[in-house]
Amino acid sequence: MNRFTLAISSGIARVTESALGPYQTAVIRIGFTATWLLFLLREFPHRQELYGPDGPWDFDLAQQLIGTNGSFTALMWSSSRFWFESVYALAVLAGVLLLLGWRTRTMSVLFMVGVLSLQNRSIFMGDGGDNVLHLMCVYLVFTRCGQVWSLDERRARLAREAHARGERIGPDRVGPALWGVFGFALVAVTAAGRLDGDLTVPVILWGVWLGQAVWWIVGRRARTPQPRILLDVIGNIVHNGALLVIMAEACLIYATAGWYKIQGSRWQDGTAVYYPLHLDYFSPWPALADVLSSSGTMVMLITYGTVVVQVAFPFTLFNRRVKNVLLAAMITEHAVIAVVLGLPFFSLAMIAADAVFLPTSFLRRLGEWAARARGRLSGRGGSRVLPLPRVPDDERATSGISGP
Repeated sequence: MNRFTLAISSGIARVTESALGPYQTAVIRIGFTATWLLFLLREFPHRQELYGPDGPWDFDLAQQLIGTNGSFTALMWSSSRFWFESVYALAVLAGVLLLLGWRTRTMSVLFMVGVLSLQNRSIFMGDGGDNVLHLMCVYLVFTRCGQVWSLDERRARLAREAHARGERIGPDRVGPALWGVFGFALVAVTAAGRLDGDLTVPVILWGVWLGQAVWWIVGRRARTPQPRILLDVIGNIVHNGALLVIMAEACLIYATAGWYKIQGSRWQDGTAVYYPLHLDYFSPWPALADVLSSSGTMVMLITYGTVVVQVAFPFTLFNRRVKNVLLAAMITEHAVIAVVLGLPFFSLAMIAADAVFLPTSFLRRLGEWAARARGRLSGRGGSRVLPLPRVPDDERATSGISGP
């Protein structure tokens, strides 16, 4: 009984004392924002036809659908071309800033608004990768995704170093300014009735905005450390819960896909992979597709291997070595799909989702390699690479409005 109690208390302490998986959440942040940005930039010449007023799914049709399902999209607030261009530009800007890790709490919310606004405007333009991005942009809001590999972490580190040298650190002005601007916008759109419909997004927007205010007030006005510690515990619990949901979502995607494949006759006889390789729409490199489909044995192995990996992966999470082997196989599979079938954004989204299971040691080494490469490019190849921090977050070391 004592051993059981000790295990429970250790688990509670681990969940509440720190935000787990800082490198994994950083990779998720970078992976999904990069995928979204590449898509927006590639489709920039066609943005009016995909999501704007020139598309076949016009404003009236979108308005009828939104009125039925109540989904959130800022593009329904106006049918003007200027408003569409503004929302598109905001989506790009929020993606860039979140990729760099600048004010990650605020930018993650704006990133979510941009993704939902464009995707919900023309839901028939998406594919499986868009569905994954749609879900993950909401989960990302609840994570502390700026702990490492971000401008927030750099700002926090510089603040700690200045404090250690005894230098006076001025109050943060950017955070409160962002909070005021977006608070004014939130009050305006709520008063105008633009957030009617499904309550999920409005609750998230108001919850994050109010949470940032409480965080800032406690950080500046609390006379004892206990209120700040309590907010840290709440933030850690929310982060760790969101990370668990992201992992469960990835497992659910693979398990569902695998079990549905098992029920298909073409997957059962080992020929399913052959057919998409010969569809014109999915054949950007016909010669490469012909090489892969020229051997019946190769087609059968790829078909059965895909099913086995997808069904087995959720059951291998408790065996690190087997999990890492299947994880490498799935990432390789998505890379092949991106090239052979011409689905780069779907593959990038799935690889970003897979990254949540990457080992921390591998990600730390990856960060060190990137730091060395950056040092060589900047002419400081001989400089020492500092170890990357595990836990520090911009919210813990600065007085800015960053939220929990």
